[in-house]
Amino acid sequence: MLPNDWLPLAAVLAAAIVTYALRAGGMLLAGRLPQTGRMRRVMDALPGTILVSLVGPSVFTAGVGGAAGAGLTALVAWRTDNVFVAMLVGMAVVAGQRYFLA
Repeated sequence: MLPNDWLPLAAVLAAAIVTYALRAGGMLLAGRLPQTGRMRRVMDALPGTILVSLVGPSVFTAGVGGAAGAGLTALVAWRTDNVFVAMLVGMAVVAGQRYFLA
């Protein structure tokens, strides 16, 4: 067994190895994915669906202010093509709702 002083280092090294293995595996797998057709469209849509699955539960637990902030964020991002400004607007709506209605 490792002494207690080495346990944090071992945990960090194990995490680094797993992270590298996942990234390397993804890079090796990416060359085998189809570059056209239906699967390509699915892969192009995947980042957005992952983002929605991560943000969605928080939006619904935040209530009306969270829904308004998310909706306004989507609208501003769509109209301006500026994700940074859209996020600022959404955060301002949620912060204002928490400040004034809490």
